[in-house]
Amino acid sequence: MPKLKTRKAAAKRLRASGTGKVMRRKSFRSHLLEHKSASRKRRLAGVAVVNERDEANVRLMLPYL
Repeated sequence: MPKLKTRKAAAKRLRASGTGKVMRRKSFRSHLLEHKSASRKRRLAGVAVVNERDEANVRLMLPYL
């Protein structure tokens, strides 16, 4: 059986948590930060769980996650 290929773009953006959930970075934290409040920037700093509706597609993109 041939190996399954990983989508490298997805591999750079998504990670698995210790319990196996797919984690992603939050958006809106890369630039234009001057006018955003400190509390908003703190909230965006962490990682989030990928929505369950998207998780099946992510698992197909990352077969060895």
